[in-house]
Amino acid sequence: MNGDQVVDPRLTEAGVSVTSDCPEPAGPERGATASVYLPPFRIDVAVRTGVPHVISRHRLAAAVRVALEVAGAPGPASIGVVLSGDRELAELNTAHMGHSGPTDVLSFPFFPPEAFPAHERGLPISRDPGVAAALKQAFALPPGLRAHLGDVILSVERAIVQAADGRGGQAGDLQWTSAEELLLLAVHGTLHICGWDHAEPVEEAAMRAMERRILDSLPGHEPAREATAP
Repeated sequence: MNGDQVVDPRLTEAGVSVTSDCPEPAGPERGATASVYLPPFRIDVAVRTGVPHVISRHRLAAAVRVALEVAGAPGPASIGVVLSGDRELAELNTAHMGHSGPTDVLSFPFFPPEAFPAHERGLPISRDPGVAAALKQAFALPPGLRAHLGDVILSVERAIVQAADGRGGQAGDLQWTSAEELLLLAVHGTLHICGWDHAEPVEEAAMRAMERRILDSLPGHEPAREATAP
């Protein structure tokens, strides 16, 4: 995986600011990983070198924690969040999803959906008692250790461009800041880690409703407005 980023020229042409409304606190250098402890979770936020800064690690981690909590993720546990760009997301999209081109978020869960509380998925799920017992044992770690739930990788570049083009939100039809778009992508990816999906209409509706609920609960959340036709 290559951490070098190619910034979309539309960012500068449109005069899009990549300065966060919440300054990045002093701490690890860009390209390093910082752990944000929000009990019972540890959110490990890695920022690739050269990625524009649009939001603080703590604000992003706070959104991820809320998503973990409402999805019923077991704790104590950890999750990784990587802020990257189009090049790395395109490589991962091809390698793991079989799709060409960049995407805005990819999730790599370490546990199957059956490890998390049931929710509306559109289709009934048959739970194997043996699998359930094995998963319960997997989370029963010695004191002081955490289960790692998985990793979410976000393209900050996509978040900025989508927000600048008025293609933000779950359906790509909202206007809001790049920071809000990045929060939505982080929440979306975290719900995927916790077994949520949107393959069927009913589960897509349930997932979108949960994302809105989570975003609306965050301090300082700015409601979006519908994009206007050019």
